[in-house]
Amino acid sequence: MRCPFCGNDDTQVKDSRPTEDNSAIRRRRFCPGCGARFTTFERVQLRELTVVKSGGAREPFDREKLLRSMRIALRKRPVDADRIDRVVNSIVRQLESSGETEIPSTQIGEMVMQSLGTLDKVAYIRYASVYKDFREVADFNQFVETLKTDAADAG
Repeated sequence: MRCPFCGNDDTQVKDSRPTEDNSAIRRRRFCPGCGARFTTFERVQLRELTVVKSGGAREPFDREKLLRSMRIALRKRPVDADRIDRVVNSIVRQLESSGETEIPSTQIGEMVMQSLGTLDKVAYIRYASVYKDFREVADFNQFVETLKTDAADAG
C-alpha cells in the first residue's frame, strides 16, 4: 500500500481488525519512509458493477458516491454515521448479490429512497427532491401529501 503522505510503496501493517458490522477489515499502517500513520479499509467486492445512467452512459459503481449522496440527504439529521455506513453496505451487498453487473441508476435511486424512508423522513424528502427533480413548490407539496396519505393508510 502506497503512503498517501510521501508516496513510499513499502508501508507496514501495525494492526488489523474487522469493522463493527464485519463488512470490512480496518488496517492501521505505518510508513517507515516518513513515519506517518494512516488507516485503510479492505472490503470484499463480489463483482465489478457498472451503473447505467438514464441517458445510456455507463460508469463504474462508486460506493463513496452512494455514501456521499446519503450523507448529504442526512446532513444535520439525528442519524449516526455508523448507521449510514451499514445502510450503504446493505445496498452494495444487495447490488452485488443480484447477479447483474449492469445496474440502472434508477434501481440504485429507488433503493436509496427506500432506505431513507425508514431512516429519516426529512432526509427522504431531501433526496426525493433531487432524485425526482422537483422544480416547483407544488412538486414538494404533492410528494408530502402522498407521504401523509401513505402514513394514514398504514396507521
